[in-house]
Amino acid sequence: MSHAKGTRRLVPCLRLVREMKREHVRPDLIIYNSLLACIAEEGLPLEAWAVVDDMIAMGILPDRQSYHHLLHASRWSPLEATWETLEKMTDRGIPPNEQTYALIIKRIASSEGVELALQFMHEMAKRGFTPDLTATQDVIKLAAHLNFPRLAIDIAQNFETHSVRRIDGETWMSCLVSSAESLYADGVQKCWEKAIHEMNLTPDEGTCISVLHACARHGLADLATDVIRVLRSIGVDWQEHHFAPLLEAFSRVGKLKEAFGTLHLLRSNGIVPLPETTQPITDILRRDLDAVDGVWKILDELRDEGHIIDAAAINTIIEASIALGDLQRAVGAYKAIREYTSKPDIETFNHLLQGCINTNHRELGDKLLLDLKQANVRPNALTYERTILLCLTQPTYEDAFFYLEEMKAQKIVPPLRVYEAIVRTCVAAGDSRYALALAELEQCGYSLSKDLQRYVATNRSSS
Repeated sequence: MSHAKGTRRLVPCLRLVREMKREHVRPDLIIYNSLLACIAEEGLPLEAWAVVDDMIAMGILPDRQSYHHLLHASRWSPLEATWETLEKMTDRGIPPNEQTYALIIKRIASSEGVELALQFMHEMAKRGFTPDLTATQDVIKLAAHLNFPRLAIDIAQNFETHSVRRIDGETWMSCLVSSAESLYADGVQKCWEKAIHEMNLTPDEGTCISVLHACARHGLADLATDVIRVLRSIGVDWQEHHFAPLLEAFSRVGKLKEAFGTLHLLRSNGIVPLPETTQPITDILRRDLDAVDGVWKILDELRDEGHIIDAAAINTIIEASIALGDLQRAVGAYKAIREYTSKPDIETFNHLLQGCINTNHRELGDKLLLDLKQANVRPNALTYERTILLCLTQPTYEDAFFYLEEMKAQKIVPPLRVYEAIVRTCVAAGDSRYALALAELEQCGYSLSKDLQRYVATNRSSS
């Protein structure tokens, strides 16, 4: 029977009980508790209570261990079964101990009742009991799962303060993930230091990306840099989405030199920075022209230190200047690209074309298109779109249709805003080609907005 209990195998245990009955061997408390242990392992509360009833009928009173088996057997039953067992214990005059509370807390944690679990942990402390490690970890994981990272970390730290036992790595990692997903900066820093540096755990790529997002939100540049290092150490190939949060973290704390240096690191690893990658830098520069002018000193320092200045760095200056309405400053930055041993890319020209649209500067736009061709830079959909919109700013806009046809010849589907701009311009000029644009718009699967419908209906007859 002891062997059957140790292996928690119910069928051999039942065979032994049947043999005992056949041999007229009277069971004692140890036999009953062994049978209860095997039944509890299978999660059979009705059978467990039947054994207890048989014990009482045989004149053997269940002890605390018997009721613990009953609690364990009802772990998958509604909570009422747990309260019923506790009530029976109270009626028998058996007070709960640490193991009793551990079983109750584990059962409550399985039903995601974090508040009730904390209530029982508080009751344990009042009685002078030390919380069970496994039950405590279950509550911590539950709090982390329910997006209460601050609560989870507080419980973990409080437990380690008052106990010689330590919370395991899996639990700390759950706190780290919860903190990162909740963008809880203090929790991310504490859990990263605990799990990665003190316990030498290895996070997966998903955890690292979540931590990077939290770093980007709160400007935790040093932590973001460490996450990038860990990604490389676990064999993950660096990608653009790994560095975008790092750039944002640098930008939030004003470390533009490190941010611009990171752009070269991207390019040297075969990663092409996207406009969205450098957007945090642009957002810093577009606050005022003094910020734009101050960047040149940073770029000069990087160049003097032997760093290659990426075109994406110059593009942030161009985009910020255009956002501030200073096209001349943007053109000056464009002309300075070659001084930093860089070459303009398609984003450079797209930003400048937007500046030409803002100022109706068709002549400069034509020069930029010529430069684009001479630089062997392939235009993309945005290039064609902005070229067409630039043509539509002029009294004579025939070239807009030329670039529209060229765009379609390159197998690029014109976006809806291009057709809407053509329709508005043609209607305002009394040009009947607006009907052709409307037909093409529908052929592309676009729907005419109600605002444009009203515009056409109102202005068509008068034009």
